[in-house]
Amino acid sequence: MQENSVMNKQSITIIIPSRDQPLQQLFLERAVASIRAQTVIENFEVTLLVGVDAGKIPEGDLAQRLSLTFVESKGCSQAAALNAAIRLVRTDYVAFLEDDDQWFPLYLEVSMRALSMGAFVSSTQVEYDENGELLRIFDFPTPSGWIMTKSALQSVGEFNEEFRFHMDNEWLGRLCEAKIARLHLVEETAPNAIKFAHQVRPWLANVIGNSGGFTRLARHESPYPLVRRLVHSKSGMAQIETNPVFQEISRDEYARLVKRFGRVPW
Repeated sequence: MQENSVMNKQSITIIIPSRDQPLQQLFLERAVASIRAQTVIENFEVTLLVGVDAGKIPEGDLAQRLSLTFVESKGCSQAAALNAAIRLVRTDYVAFLEDDDQWFPLYLEVSMRALSMGAFVSSTQVEYDENGELLRIFDFPTPSGWIMTKSALQSVGEFNEEFRFHMDNEWLGRLCEAKIARLHLVEETAPNAIKFAHQVRPWLANVIGNSGGFTRLARHESPYPLVRRLVHSKSGMAQIETNPVFQEISRDEYARLVKRFGRVPW
């Protein structure tokens, strides 16, 4: 009976991009704990790959203690770290979780139900600051809420390493070009149509309107989003807000996206 149970398990690779910084170990511990706490985690054979910059594999017993495999990229960017891990994927499903974010326990269960209606799932998140204060609901689909079939990943391909900040937008643009059906998870009280989202949640309207017509909203039973996003001073978006050089890079990347796709993909 136990052997049959193992044979019937689905396989999933969860890729965690992680940067070398003082809170790296704490972030990874929290992220992995949130994965282990998923309500349906026992139904899966889980592979945890942590993509890191060249020469930045952490020392010590972190990999063994958390059952992680660190994958060293050949570059120094989030896209390069993700791609290094993507090249090792051999499982049925693939998901991403940035090391400073977490999944609430129902995320995997709800996402897998959604994948029965499309090959790619994204999610709205709820943002907290470094003191644990709830800030807002964040509707942009960051990679921490992405889960997909292996075939969807193969159809779209790796992340474009020419993009420093908006490689997720660029990847979503190619997802649209591949005409892959997508479900975007929202909390139970969120608008369920673009006409209502335009009135009260314009970023949620962007998810529908800027995704090429292949995205539908999927409500779940939780009053909150199922992905917890940490807002902190070291994040890429925070650095864009305070650094004029990064602001220029961000504007240039947006211009390239509009030239390539006719819009900034969401």
